[in-house]
Amino acid sequence: MVPDISTGADTRGLINYLFGPGRRDEHTDPHIVAAWDLTGAPDPGRDPEATYTQLANRLDHHVDLRTRELGKKPPQHVWHCPVRTAPGDRYLTDVEWADVARRVVAATGITPEGDEKACRWIAVRHADDHIHILATTVRADGRRPRTNRDGWRAQKECRKIEAEFGLRRLKSGDLTAPRTPTGAERAKAERQGQDVTAREWLREQAYGVAASVHSIDEYFTVLGSLGIQVKPRISAKTGEVDGYSLAAPGDTIWYGGSKLAPDLSYNRLTERLPTQEVADRPQQVVDPADSWRRTESAVRTAWTVLDAGDDAVAQGHLEAFGDTLHNLARATPGPHQEQLQAAAQAFNRARRSAIRADHDAATGLRQAAKELAYAPNLPGGLAIALVFAALHLARAAAKWHEQRGHEQQAAAAEQAVRHLHASYQQAAEPVLADLARRAPRPQTVQRFEAAVRQAVPDHADRILTDPAWPALATTLARAESAGHNPRHLLAEVSARRELDSAERPAEVLNWRITAQPNKRAQAARTPSTLNTTRTTQAPQPVATPVNIRPEERGRRR
Repeated sequence: MVPDISTGADTRGLINYLFGPGRRDEHTDPHIVAAWDLTGAPDPGRDPEATYTQLANRLDHHVDLRTRELGKKPPQHVWHCPVRTAPGDRYLTDVEWADVARRVVAATGITPEGDEKACRWIAVRHADDHIHILATTVRADGRRPRTNRDGWRAQKECRKIEAEFGLRRLKSGDLTAPRTPTGAERAKAERQGQDVTAREWLREQAYGVAASVHSIDEYFTVLGSLGIQVKPRISAKTGEVDGYSLAAPGDTIWYGGSKLAPDLSYNRLTERLPTQEVADRPQQVVDPADSWRRTESAVRTAWTVLDAGDDAVAQGHLEAFGDTLHNLARATPGPHQEQLQAAAQAFNRARRSAIRADHDAATGLRQAAKELAYAPNLPGGLAIALVFAALHLARAAAKWHEQRGHEQQAAAAEQAVRHLHASYQQAAEPVLADLARRAPRPQTVQRFEAAVRQAVPDHADRILTDPAWPALATTLARAESAGHNPRHLLAEVSARRELDSAERPAEVLNWRITAQPNKRAQAARTPSTLNTTRTTQAPQPVATPVNIRPEERGRRR
């Protein structure tokens, strides 16, 4: 059962909508099921002599008295709360909906139990699966009701109603969810042949841009380059920008940043988008894989942070991880890109909670994520290793939220996990199969088996019987060609995190080793090469032995 509270200033206009045919003639048999006083609330849906104006005047009675006292109408005096059952729920009777309405207005402070001077309200039903509660928020004593946190209180009461009425139990919220599209927005999108509303489209565009830019000014510039209309809000006190609104190309409906999502507000964006000079931006690097390796390492570090116990630091890493997923989806073209994009969109809900984030603590992951936005496309094992690390961090995020009672965030993280798993399987299965076909000679495999038993004795049997062992053997052979000692390398990567919980330990080690830098390529770099800037010609990427055919390796030496 979903309540959705909003406020306005036009009682008569809302009555017209509730008792009218709807935007697509979807309203059937509109009528009042409950009210502050059924004898004093004329019902235009059932009484031919009742009019919309009569009902509006009755509801606005206390508002009009207060208007005469103040000389102006109280602002935003119309309180509107649709309450909808979940898809698949049974249809409630009018009597049951009346009970729901009375409980919601009592829980939210519109009409506290036993308060004879409370606000006037009605509940209108014009569809099988929902009602609309309309209240005017001026009490009989002229005061305004105490409706602070009314959305949270309405949700809390709806959870109780679901249990008592045998309805589907929805996840409890914490006031960090973005606003859902209105019926008018959905109808408009349908008329225009769009799958999503303008609000939802702008939200995803804003998240994607915020993930890759380095300042709020650049954020506005990139949005404008996409055809999105940007309207900064200038403070009358300071003369500086203190907010903004966006509109879809060619549209006339504007949405403030906080109306798209709480963490897209101007203040929240400036917390994690400090002004940076161009010289501080990611520079061209000798090895295009470096940005991918740094991001993979930062994602693994974030996984450890979630276990450390500092909630503010963990929340900061989760928000930075949300940026990482957006940039990963952008930097990874291919058949699995669609699943990565879906994972990034799903995790947008998991990145927000009532815990205030420590953004400074997550600087490493956020900077690595922004580097990834500028990194060249890198198909192959390293990109898959990053997807693999992201998959495990998303699982850890779901568990972290679940332990703290963040039901909606945990569900969103689980949804991201499903998309990341599908993306990983699409990308990894052919690569693992190819590695298995290229397994080294039996003598070399036996030597690697001995290295496994020496470096990881507690997990050696599981590793060597893992279906991914042939692929790991090939990866060890390539790492050895790149200058690594197999036994030392195995000991190093297995110590990063326990393998007890890994179902496929050989597969885990394979991607950890894949993300290791090439020792010989690193040794070949000179100090002048490492200091390359944008003003110099970027050197060609150094080929690693992993990417060199055996017959070419000798010629290059």
